[in-house]
Amino acid sequence: MLPATPAAFSSLMAHFYEHGWALMPHFIPSSLNQALLEDAKQQALQPAGVGRQHAHAVNAQIRRDHTAWLTGSTLPQQHYVALMAQLQQAFNQQFYMGLFDFECHYARYSKGDFYQKHVDAFKGRSNRVLTTVNYLNTVSSGGELQLYDEADQLLTSIMPTAGSLVVFESERFPHQVLPAVDERYSIAGWFRRNNSVNGLVDPGQ
Repeated sequence: MLPATPAAFSSLMAHFYEHGWALMPHFIPSSLNQALLEDAKQQALQPAGVGRQHAHAVNAQIRRDHTAWLTGSTLPQQHYVALMAQLQQAFNQQFYMGLFDFECHYARYSKGDFYQKHVDAFKGRSNRVLTTVNYLNTVSSGGELQLYDEADQLLTSIMPTAGSLVVFESERFPHQVLPAVDERYSIAGWFRRNNSVNGLVDPGQ
């Protein structure tokens, strides 16, 4: 079910090295992708918030998706986390990134849901290094992920396709999700470095 070696990610790594982002179709094996989609539909997804810790709040003017964090409580979640651990290893071996762990959540965009332009990490203020988006279903209209460069110019607009992966540098690329037309399921995730303070591992999680 999982790629045998990090070499399976070679084309993704090459594009990422050149551009800082990459799209890999058919990243999730179809059987696992279907199991994850079914698992996502069984979760009690809640209105998503913005900000972290004490600054976390729901703001429907910024985003309207519903989310549920993956906890590893089901077999599809465990297989997915194992797959992403292989990807983490590949990035660390190829680019010496020091990625420490991975966090992710399911996301559902129903008709009209969106997420305004934002970045996932601010320079010097977050340990999120790489953002990942895996699409669990294919849509025919709406819900595109748009990536922008540091000059705020549109780089690409990605239509959700089941099993595909998008990965990009969290600090570098502003991005947004356009209003959904078809219902859209995905897994949004972040590879992170460890920030230790006073002996506490990653206190900002």
